[in-house]
Amino acid sequence: MQTEEAPASADTHCPYCALQCAMTLSAPDPEAGPHEAPLSVAGRFFPTNRGGLCKKGWTSPVVLGSPDRITEPMLRRDDGGFSPTTWETALDLIADRLIETRERHGPDSIGIFGGGGLTNEKAYLLGKFARVAVGTSRIDYNGRFCMSSAAAATTRAFGLDRGLPFPVADLDSARSILILGSNMADTMPPILSHLAGARSAGGLIIVDPRRSSTAKLTEDGAGIHLQPAPGTDLQLLLGITHVVLAEGLHDRDYLAERTSGLAELQRSVAQWWPERVQSVTGVPAWQIRQVARRLAEPGGTYILTGRGVEQHVNGTDTATAAINLSLALGLPGRSDSGYGTVTGQGNGQGGREHGQKCDQLPGYRKITDPDARRHVAGVWGVDPDSLPGPGLPAVELLASLGEPGGVRCLLVHASNVVVSAPNAGSVIAGLKRLDLLVVCDFFLSETAALADVVLPVTQWAEEEGTMTNLEGRVIRRRLAIQPPPGVRTELWIIAELARRLGSDAAFDTDPAVVFDELARASAGGPADYSGLSHEILDAGRPAYWPFPAGSRGTPRLFAESFAHPDGRARIVAVQVEAPAERPAGPGELTLITGRLLEHYQSGAQTRRVPELTLAQPEAMLQIHPSTAAEYGIADGDRVELSNARGTVLVRAMTTTDVRTDTVFLPFHFPGEESANLLTLDATDPTSSMPEFKTAVVRLRPRL
Repeated sequence: MQTEEAPASADTHCPYCALQCAMTLSAPDPEAGPHEAPLSVAGRFFPTNRGGLCKKGWTSPVVLGSPDRITEPMLRRDDGGFSPTTWETALDLIADRLIETRERHGPDSIGIFGGGGLTNEKAYLLGKFARVAVGTSRIDYNGRFCMSSAAAATTRAFGLDRGLPFPVADLDSARSILILGSNMADTMPPILSHLAGARSAGGLIIVDPRRSSTAKLTEDGAGIHLQPAPGTDLQLLLGITHVVLAEGLHDRDYLAERTSGLAELQRSVAQWWPERVQSVTGVPAWQIRQVARRLAEPGGTYILTGRGVEQHVNGTDTATAAINLSLALGLPGRSDSGYGTVTGQGNGQGGREHGQKCDQLPGYRKITDPDARRHVAGVWGVDPDSLPGPGLPAVELLASLGEPGGVRCLLVHASNVVVSAPNAGSVIAGLKRLDLLVVCDFFLSETAALADVVLPVTQWAEEEGTMTNLEGRVIRRRLAIQPPPGVRTELWIIAELARRLGSDAAFDTDPAVVFDELARASAGGPADYSGLSHEILDAGRPAYWPFPAGSRGTPRLFAESFAHPDGRARIVAVQVEAPAERPAGPGELTLITGRLLEHYQSGAQTRRVPELTLAQPEAMLQIHPSTAAEYGIADGDRVELSNARGTVLVRAMTTTDVRTDTVFLPFHFPGEESANLLTLDATDPTSSMPEFKTAVVRLRPRL
């Protein structure tokens, strides 16, 4: 357990998105009247946020003092309610059940589900716990729902996955920025300062089927908004690339010297001329040509992708098409241009580097690589042959819950799958089939409410550790306030369970010591942290990985070569495949999902902040006025959305920001408002990313 005394103030970072805005936390002024939060927050200058915070950041300390906070372990009673218990009792019960299940059904009958909000230290130790203390291969995390397609595409193309291979501040000097599938104005508002240069040059280009807050930034001559039909981003990218190649706008020298696969790309885009793309996407052919020509102009060009184009069954190929376009233009690795993917969760980058993924070992190593297994096993002090092989990605892992030969006991950390997983009704049914469900959380989230055991854990301002932001910069999370009595950190919980399971391996509880072990385990891997420590980070040195021992880190990747053995980037030609589903006739619409400014992920934290809940208290279905009139729906009416997977009841909000063939629903809300009751669990064949962003639904008024 951490025993540090809380300082008078602490320089730390926001608990929410991957921008990881810097802030200073301190005790509130007692003369300023009553306080809703136990800490006051002030924006702190940092290159990503320049002192700015969004609504979520300014109100983040409120969650620390929420009356819903769980402060002692809880056991489910026979009547379905919960009773408090001691840590000794709770951990003994969990360990006994895990040992019994492992002996009767094997180690793979135990599953572990992690999260992209865990610190690097927790994510690392959780992966070690799964493979060493439990011996299971059945570990994955909610980042599978976030960055997996982008990670697969960048690894395939560049040989390495770091969301932004350059600092965010590099965007400042760009003349043109193409953003596909990211509503930054709502999801990470402080990043908008880095888009100002492109806007003033008229070069902000947004691809979104909705006239989102970010799309509106292109108005008044600041840029271009392309509004394709949902699920047609791949065709649009192929069309833009077609124009680049057909009009000789590509960088011939760059392609010859730094890439392979151009001929296949030329053949694959030949059939996607602008007029054909217009017939599929609805984007005018002249606008496709306009964008291609703009991107090829000198002055600095960046292409950025987000979940809107990646959370599809063809997400890896769509991200690949964006990469191919950037390579055709000669952008990656240049000092004034580049390609990047915008990581979503707070530690979505670090969380996918050190062992939470089912096929991965620390340092972004492959679990199937014999050399990687030997190295990591040596750090852990175990036999390499004792480490399990690859497990199941998140959707398959959740589908196996309670099934014959599947997972019978599940431990959940930093994730609320009841709200955040696709085809949520099926996931809920699986959770109810389990022999044992253990959830670590701050609150009785929708997932914790189904648990047999709930363990109360520390929040962001109550712990020490590190995070890795969207630039691949490793930063420090610092203790600002002591947790409530009875609350424990996951590091302590993991160590206590490992001991009870009979593991001889070391499971330290000091975050600095755990980080030092992580650094050793990552040494020589793609995500090499071996030159870092808490002490070095506390000295204030910018730390972009790879940061091998003796180096000064790597703020910008690919300047000299890419991470493939021959140093070249791979252009991988992609083809358009049939969508997972599409409207088949009258009465069917395409549902798209996304985020609101006021809420984050499943809303488990932000829905407990009165100021945010007052601004956005419920899920509202955005629908075009013409579509609403066709269905006999007025603004504010209760409506029912349904398909074979589930039914959602919400109120309608008419707006011209959405297409007439499309409705939009935020995914932060539980129960009958849960958008993921309707989404598909069909997955991308390469990344195992589920189809979150489009679903076919029927709509009717609900009186």
